[in-house]
Amino acid sequence: MILDTFRLDGKVALVTGSTRGLGQGAAVALAEAGADVALLDRGDASDTAELVRATGRRAHLLRRDLVSATPDELAAAVEETLAELGGLDILVNNAGTIRRAPAAEHSATDWDEVLAINLDSVFHLSQAAGRHMIATGHGRIINVASMLSFQGGILVPGYTASKHAVAGLTKALANEWAAAGVTVNAIAPGYMATDNTAPLRADEDRAASILARIPAGRWGDASDLQGAFVFLASDAASYLTGAVIPVDGGWLVR
Repeated sequence: MILDTFRLDGKVALVTGSTRGLGQGAAVALAEAGADVALLDRGDASDTAELVRATGRRAHLLRRDLVSATPDELAAAVEETLAELGGLDILVNNAGTIRRAPAAEHSATDWDEVLAINLDSVFHLSQAAGRHMIATGHGRIINVASMLSFQGGILVPGYTASKHAVAGLTKALANEWAAAGVTVNAIAPGYMATDNTAPLRADEDRAASILARIPAGRWGDASDLQGAFVFLASDAASYLTGAVIPVDGGWLVR
């Protein structure tokens, strides 16, 4: 039955940036579809762990700061997931941050921190998880891109650079790993009601201009991405790789 191909029973996922928002939504959705979930965050993801366990699935907490974590420390997080949950089938690189400033005033510290979280950690975690997935002949890597993987944005040069790079890295890894049974795709959320967009939503003029361009007529929320996460993690998407899929209420086609 086609719906059975969307099930994730017996699978193990690792989700970054999982204390709240899109990462929490992804973790809960994967658990509801049958996966056990490791939750990697620099904050306390205990609330998300409880939501995962409420579905009857296992959760494991991994405390890491992606600004300072070394490649070896991120590889150790993958190894810990394997040891604690017995495998790793799905990696969701969701963690992200943004710094707003005119390009001429964008500090080197902000640039480095944005790239460390949004890009460096994506590569190093994908590399470590990918080695395991290649060895087992199966895996799903899902990166979180952005509307600014396609556009330039305003006052966010580091974020835009990182999200363009995530789209490119998604395609590069997909090319290399497809023959080994590992798919690599990205979801590009539209304007979502999250902490990262709080300054935009607090600016009445900017919020109104954004809303006016969204054909769906509303900001998105974490639940709007849950189906896409489950699909890309499942066998239903086994022949889909290298894609950057907008989930944006129609923003890009306006």
